Amino acid sequence: MLSVSEAVAIADAAVARARAAGADAVDASVSADQSTGVGVRLGEVEEIDRSEGESLSLRAFVGRRVASVTSSRFAPADLDRLAERVVAMARAAPEDPYAGLAPEGRLMRGSPPELDLHDDAAVEPDRLRDLAMACEEAARGVEGITNSDGAGASARAAVSALATSHGFAGGYRTTSYSLSASVIAGTGERMQGGDASHSARYLAQLESAEAIGRRAGERAVERLDPVQVESGTMPIVFDRRVSASLIGHFTAAIAGAAVARGTSFLKDRLGAAVFAEGVTITDDPHRPRGLRSRPFDGEGLPVSAVKLVEHGVLQTWLLDSAAARQLHMEPTGHAARGGGTATSNVHMAAGTIPFETMLGEVERGIYVTELIGQGVNAVTGDYSRGAAGFLIENGERVRPVAGITIAGNLIDMYRALVPASDLEFRYGTNAPTIRIDGMTVAGG
Repeated sequence: MLSVSEAVAIADAAVARARAAGADAVDASVSADQSTGVGVRLGEVEEIDRSEGESLSLRAFVGRRVASVTSSRFAPADLDRLAERVVAMARAAPEDPYAGLAPEGRLMRGSPPELDLHDDAAVEPDRLRDLAMACEEAARGVEGITNSDGAGASARAAVSALATSHGFAGGYRTTSYSLSASVIAGTGERMQGGDASHSARYLAQLESAEAIGRRAGERAVERLDPVQVESGTMPIVFDRRVSASLIGHFTAAIAGAAVARGTSFLKDRLGAAVFAEGVTITDDPHRPRGLRSRPFDGEGLPVSAVKLVEHGVLQTWLLDSAAARQLHMEPTGHAARGGGTATSNVHMAAGTIPFETMLGEVERGIYVTELIGQGVNAVTGDYSRGAAGFLIENGERVRPVAGITIAGNLIDMYRALVPASDLEFRYGTNAPTIRIDGMTVAGG
């Protein structure tokens, strides 16, 4: 696999060739990765996959016209041909008044911050096989488990580099490891599935195979024999496995392109109270070993922790340079490579209410552990999704439920949202358990 210095050199060379071919401005990104994965089922290895790949994305500007091409061939002659092609394409493209590189004065200078994203541990397929086997064995060992969809373990290493014609060149490397299991409880029409997984930058950070497997098995068993619930309005408690999805709808709504097009239900809410006063949401790209940490954005701008929401008030849009120009604002360091915006490690701050207290206050409601389908209107904020979980009665989870739909409007849901105190940093986007009163439930 390419080293960081090799990837940066290829990006620099591609930029120079596109400039020589007539481009007014250029940027190039190079990515390389190698991964190994092992899948097992019923105690036998089902698959072992190993892949390696390298790619170059070259973007050229001729005035306000822009085009992009990609290639996996980096020889000098190949770069020459690629440069000539992308410049010819840009000259034929329609004008885009907002096209262009990021402002030169905003580029990251100096060495990128050290975020500890790369693990030097060598992981052979035998080690991954053993982890997957142990994970499935633990899941199948849970009483009530009758079958398995399998378990898998994987390891991935990657390099990312970016160079621009106005002075940026940088790169970094990452690793990631994952382990998962999925099993089935019951037989016939009673069958229910359960799964569990964990991902980390360092192999030593992974939760134990036994713990992941047991959790998958227990989740399958506890879903057996779901009951039907009547339709009505009631409190919904979102488990941490699914509560972060509410943040995902929010970050999509504050993306600069959606705001500029007027297709976001939050398009007029900058500086306004969007959540309850106790809610704060932060995007932190510098978290050491974070699953989405990065030293710079997709345009070469520096990144730093930023509060997207503070005390309930929307603080910023997510802006790449194109959206910033369209909105007469400055880019925020959220550019994604290839266009658009992307967040890093986003989390909703923990609230003050313990989980047990939050659940104990619900006389009758639904504890949601699974969401199904998309069901969100990005323009209006209307929300309707299939769900499964547990019936709450008198403050306790009593029976599993499935085949229900929960509905509301995200504007109202965000204002009514109450976070518990049980925040855990486990995913790329994290939120504590969340309670929202007054949602509509359509029973199965």
